[in-house]
Amino acid sequence: MLDPQARALIELMVQRQVPPVHTLSPADARRMYLERRFYTQPEPPAVAEVRALQTDGGVPLRLYRPAGNAALPVLVYFHGGGWVIGDLDTHDVLCRQLSVAAGAAVVSVDYRLAPEHAFPAAVDDCVAATRWVRAQAAALGLDPARLAVGGDSAGGNLAAVVCIALRDAGEAQPAAQLLIYPATDQRALAPSHTANGQGYLLTSDSIRYYRSRYLPEPLQWSDWRASPLLAADHSRLPPALVLTAGYDPLRDEGRQYADALSAAGNRVQYLCFERQVHGFITMSRILDEARTAVAVCGAWLRDALTPAA
Repeated sequence: MLDPQARALIELMVQRQVPPVHTLSPADARRMYLERRFYTQPEPPAVAEVRALQTDGGVPLRLYRPAGNAALPVLVYFHGGGWVIGDLDTHDVLCRQLSVAAGAAVVSVDYRLAPEHAFPAAVDDCVAATRWVRAQAAALGLDPARLAVGGDSAGGNLAAVVCIALRDAGEAQPAAQLLIYPATDQRALAPSHTANGQGYLLTSDSIRYYRSRYLPEPLQWSDWRASPLLAADHSRLPPALVLTAGYDPLRDEGRQYADALSAAGNRVQYLCFERQVHGFITMSRILDEARTAVAVCGAWLRDALTPAA
């Protein structure tokens, strides 16, 4: 059964004739995504500090700090939006919520978007941002040994890719990876793409829209930096929480990625919110289960980033 609150949202969007994203230009889609947050997101929770930063290569960042003066654990967060839409503001509330729930700093990454900057620009920015935060951790009052990466949807894809890229470069792994309904296989072959391809916010049409702008060449779909499920090796990666939604085209590939990580010997927890739709975690003004999901993610991060006794 679809969550009644999610069903009410879908019915309201149909009633108000909200245009599907695949019918819009990227500029209009970005504007609508930004404006829609006022309906679906609660008031921003207070944190002790919010600061604008920038990597040496010019990637904009936003640092959130909860109260406390000790070196804090940190989550480097990559927003969702199909690599085409979304920014620091669309995910401001979620980053604040995660900072408060986890008792950790959050660094939100404003990576370059397609089609102006197609694949692998977003990957390059997210890897660079993670390296920069680690290198600058002491100056920022952060603990580089307790650095996690995470993201939702396209951001979950990028977080998974960052971990593989750092491992392959011989660099220290993040302490944890938080993958919220991640896109892991650009071929879109999993059964949930058919079962949930229409009627539940993220549709097959919008997936093709995002993919054609981020990955204009079909040969790119099988590159592990676009489809981390297709990486040759999933071993020696950080502990993961993979969260999916039951009425999401990406549900099955999220579970498949969790299974691939587990089969390769990594510590993984998998949780599916069976009655929810793609994108739900940012909608805690109108979806009760979004608040629960944020609390689960925060508690898991707090545990994953607590030093062993």
